[in-house]
Amino acid sequence: MSKVVKVIEVLAQSDTSWEDAAQGAVKSASKSIKNIKSINITNMSAKVNGDKITKYRINAKISFLIK
Repeated sequence: MSKVVKVIEVLAQSDTSWEDAAQGAVKSASKSIKNIKSINITNMSAKVNGDKITKYRINAKISFLIK
C-alpha cells in the first residue's frame, strides 16, 4: 500500500532563535496533527529593534502521514 503525505504551511516566531521557532511550530502543530515526519523551513526573517534582533520568524512546511 502506498503512503499519502499531506503538507501544511505554518508561520512561527521565537524570542531566542530560528531553531526555537521551528521547534515551536512542530510542537504547536502536533497538538492537532499526528504522524509529523518533517519540517522544511522555506523562509527566515527577523524583527529588529535598535541594533538587536527581537523576534526570529520562520515560514515552514510541515509534512505528515495520512492514514
